[in-house]
Amino acid sequence: MSRPLLFLDIDGPLNPYAAQAERRPEGYTTIRVPLGYRRPLQVWLNPEHGPALLRLGYELVWATSWMEEANVWIAPVVGLPTDLPYVDFGSGLFAERPDGVHWKTEAIVAYAEGRPFAWVDDEQSPADTLYVRARHPGPALLHHVDPRLGLRAGDFAALREFARAAPV
Repeated sequence: MSRPLLFLDIDGPLNPYAAQAERRPEGYTTIRVPLGYRRPLQVWLNPEHGPALLRLGYELVWATSWMEEANVWIAPVVGLPTDLPYVDFGSGLFAERPDGVHWKTEAIVAYAEGRPFAWVDDEQSPADTLYVRARHPGPALLHHVDPRLGLRAGDFAALREFARAAPV
């Protein structure tokens, strides 16, 4: 029996990048990541998120523009394994679609191959929900996370409930 998939975005759910500038949220630590920008990218991460995510009963998959870099920079800080699979967005990375569907959605649905999944992100829209309903035969939860707050207790509760209800 397989567990449902949990597609994890970083910026927004794990890194509340839209929180008040220069004011790290309580419980978070700051890392600086040299990803080719002029200056290192500041990222706020909560070390309690990894263990909490692992307790939810999902198979975790990165669904982020960080792709394989998530295992290098993010996983060790939040307490996740450093060999998690990731959705390879390839040439679709940041590609705008005329139908308003997010650039991640098609690749996530393809990766899931019909398996139940939850996707936490701060950028989904009703167009994504419609796309998933039309093209994904299994249960799916598109869970929006406020990028000013990151993952909170209510988000974990919603994910836990979906995992319990998802057929395996």
